[in-house]
Amino acid sequence: MKAMIINAYGSSDVFEATEVAKPDVKPGHVLVKIAATSVNTVDTMLRQMGADLPIAPPLPAILGMDFAGTVEAVGEGVSEYQVGDEVYGCAGGLADLPGTLAEYIVADANLIAPKPKNISMTEAAAIPLCGITAYEGLKRAGVQAGQSVLVHGGSGGVGHIALQLANYFGAKVFSTGGGQPQLNLIEKLGATSINYKTEAVEDYVAKHTDNAGFDVVFDSVGGENMLNSFKAAALNGQVATTVSMVELDLTEAHFKGLSLHVVFMLIPMLHNYKRAEHSLILKELTKIIEAEKLIPVLDENHYSLEQVALAHDRLASGKGLGKVVIEI
Repeated sequence: MKAMIINAYGSSDVFEATEVAKPDVKPGHVLVKIAATSVNTVDTMLRQMGADLPIAPPLPAILGMDFAGTVEAVGEGVSEYQVGDEVYGCAGGLADLPGTLAEYIVADANLIAPKPKNISMTEAAAIPLCGITAYEGLKRAGVQAGQSVLVHGGSGGVGHIALQLANYFGAKVFSTGGGQPQLNLIEKLGATSINYKTEAVEDYVAKHTDNAGFDVVFDSVGGENMLNSFKAAALNGQVATTVSMVELDLTEAHFKGLSLHVVFMLIPMLHNYKRAEHSLILKELTKIIEAEKLIPVLDENHYSLEQVALAHDRLASGKGLGKVVIEI
């Protein structure tokens, strides 16, 4: 099969088009002919800094985590899927799991779900990693109908799904963004937009919560921005973040009695730990998508497998709006 591999870590020009052996299906897995994949920030991190990351695959490697495609073979012990089924998932591209920048993947059946019928393969490929992350974070934060939810980075991959899910769960949703295209998208997806470049945390907390703070803060920006999340959260509030590899002063979080939830959705893949939970979440996302309560937003530029370097560059540029996708 055709694949884009890397023989070294570094800039986007490390990708090489190569013919590799088509993988054989194995027990508990399905062989999927991949129709599309998408690029996540973790993909670019692995490509750039893999030598320093414990989750990186050994070289030569096939990167890529998300996919949508058609089942071509079913392994022993798998009864839920049949040849010809359309599925999607996040099942490779790190540690010892070959990725999705290829024509086929052998995926653990516990890491996939039936593709939503009302969206394309390309749209479905944009969902898994970001969708699971957003769903897990909101659920761990105990989001409930009637609560106020602030999403930091609501026009990004995880953020644009998180704000739609928070809406679906019945919350009153607000989201930060910078620049008019991002703010317009946030409003289009059903949240009240906040321009973090012109509005101080104290000001928008006063404006939208009467100084009480938000019940739940979903921070898809993370890092130093977590301090803004602590400022924005209500007393005994919930903060979920996807980027917490940083040293921070937790004093404000302490005196507010905040609960902090760190979401690292790769754990089931890395450690073969509770993988079936990812399948369950994807099935819930399928229901929500088919109910037309969640739509993936795609960047205006689409790329072919051979153009994966351009796709990585597009995501890294910060100029894209929505998920960057690769059609195979």
